[in-house]
Amino acid sequence: MKEYTLSLQKASQALLLIRIAAAAAFLYHGYGIVSNAAGFAGFAHIPAALAWVIGLGELAGGLGMLTGVLARPAAAGLAVIMLGAILMVHLKNGFDITKNGFEYALAQLLICTAVIIAGSGSLAVKLPSQNAKN
Repeated sequence: MKEYTLSLQKASQALLLIRIAAAAAFLYHGYGIVSNAAGFAGFAHIPAALAWVIGLGELAGGLGMLTGVLARPAAAGLAVIMLGAILMVHLKNGFDITKNGFEYALAQLLICTAVIIAGSGSLAVKLPSQNAKN
């Protein structure tokens, strides 16, 4: 039986697509939260200041995921936000996203976990201080 291996180039291409998909969602939702922090705070039953922190975290994390700059720390911060969303807002509603369940937040949490494990791949903007593995 022939063995198939994933080339580093293909893995980097796949990671880029995953990062773009996550970034689009986090940038969109982060902007929405920052634009209406009071409304989000009411929905999530959290203080408005925490809503701002979450919104800014999603914007900064989304930029990190999009560019690949500090992708692992960005993904880790976003994973914390998604874990909080699951535990504080969505878990009580079950899995189904149409019932405000945790389906979407779990998918984003797993995407972030994949980036934490794999890094940004080679198709990413690199800061001079970043090593080749991030």
